[in-house]
Amino acid sequence: MTTKVLSNLIAARIGMTKSQSETLLSSAVEVIVEALNEDKTVVIQNFGTLRVKERESREVMNPKTGEKRVTDPKRVITFAANQNLKQQVR
Repeated sequence: MTTKVLSNLIAARIGMTKSQSETLLSSAVEVIVEALNEDKTVVIQNFGTLRVKERESREVMNPKTGEKRVTDPKRVITFAANQNLKQQVR
């Protein structure tokens, strides 16, 4: 599902214009990204939890060449689905 399709569905369900729902959706995404950049955990009721974890450097191997190298440490986003979401998707 694309952002445009999602915003159109939100507009139809809530009764707002497509422009308003696009603005709402993009603003929500911006707020979530800002919170994650500040190392905050984002909990969305009945949906799930987003958080940033630090991944340490590790040794990896290219399966084609067998070449080994060490990756740099990096930050990754993790998502844990809420129990309600898990039950509704089954």
